[in-house]
Amino acid sequence: MYVVLDLYSRFVVAWVVSRKENSALARQLMQEAMARYAIAKGQLTVHQDRGSPMIARGYLDLMSELGATCSHNRPRVSNDNAFSESQFKTLKYQPDYPDRFADIAEARTWCEAYFDWYNFQHAHSGLAGFTPEQVFTGR
Repeated sequence: MYVVLDLYSRFVVAWVVSRKENSALARQLMQEAMARYAIAKGQLTVHQDRGSPMIARGYLDLMSELGATCSHNRPRVSNDNAFSESQFKTLKYQPDYPDRFADIAEARTWCEAYFDWYNFQHAHSGLAGFTPEQVFTGR
C-alpha cells in the first residue's frame, strides 16, 4: 500500500494497493496526486521511507522534474514519520480490519471505504476534533 498524506491536515490525498512495490507505480501515484491538487513546482516536500521504489533513480528523477523536494527517513528506522505511522495504526485498529484479505480486490474495496471514513468522518484528536478534510479545505 502506498499512501500520500498531507502532514498539516492528515488528509490522504492519494493511495493505491498493489501486489508488489515498484517505482513506476510510485511515480504514477505522485504524478496523479500532484495533478489532482494542482501542486506547482517547488511547492511540495515529500517525506518518505527508504524503500526501493522511493530511492529508485526514475522516481527521484520525476520528483526533481516536478520540483518536489524529497526527504527520506533515517536509515534502518521504520517509524521516522510519526504522522504516517499514526495513520497506519488507525487503519490497523479498525474493528472491521481483517486478519487477511481474500484477494487484492477485497483489499482495495476495504481501503476505499476506510480512506473515505478517515478523510471525511474521523474526528482527529491531533486536529482539535476536526476531520482531515475540514482542515485540508479550510472548512
